Amino acid sequence: MMAPTPVDLEIAAEIPVFSGLDPQALAVLLGPASIFNLRPGHTLFRQGEPAQAFFVVLDGWIKLYRVTPAGDEAVLNVVTRGESLAEAVTFTSGRYPATASAVTSARVMVIPADHVIACIRQMPDVAIAMIASTSQHLHRMVQQIEQLMAQSATQRVAEFLASLAPRTKGPCTITLPYDKSLIAGRLGLKPESLSRVFAKLRTVGVDVRASNVVVRDMAQLCKLVACDRISARCPVKPRMMCAQPPAPRAIRPEAKSVPA
Repeated sequence: MMAPTPVDLEIAAEIPVFSGLDPQALAVLLGPASIFNLRPGHTLFRQGEPAQAFFVVLDGWIKLYRVTPAGDEAVLNVVTRGESLAEAVTFTSGRYPATASAVTSARVMVIPADHVIACIRQMPDVAIAMIASTSQHLHRMVQQIEQLMAQSATQRVAEFLASLAPRTKGPCTITLPYDKSLIAGRLGLKPESLSRVFAKLRTVGVDVRASNVVVRDMAQLCKLVACDRISARCPVKPRMMCAQPPAPRAIRPEAKSVPA
């Protein structure tokens, strides 16, 4: 472990859980923070362990998963720079509901739970910030459930690629941040299903080359995602993304027979 650098503190200050705190309160909260450097596969915490700290990802990718009774991994989320982990169970003195491990080399800030609880007692704004962050995590979880229930496999993959793209129009090359088996798990797919989706996307100019994805036109990729899910990310006019319902046909009155 080592002390955070000024750059580490700047990154931490930008995460949602700290966004409402004044600089003095933030300095007190981050006072005893330390830094972990993780290798790929290194476990940060395990499902069921007492929550002794909460974490801020400064660099790299961390996956959250639960182990099923059959021993399989159910991927809940994959988080990266500027995202926090486990704040809810930290200030409720609970246990970690999932396991977190490094997907890539990662740098993580660790803030002790007992210190967080002491800050909450002294500074109510810290409690409000924690509750707000927990609400945001819940909202994202609801969005993930909606995505799994309402979107096709092609839509899920298209939205995932769009979230990684640096632009929303024109040609683009996207670097996949982690291996395809984890991408499949994150999107609720089997690896073979993900391969079939990638093959299908070739018809709209999406070519997967190892860990790079070459997109001929991002606007075409965005069209694959339902209007209400992509509008915030891809500024393509709704009429371009979704077919408009046909105009209702005029109903002619039936001719009445005239009695002889």
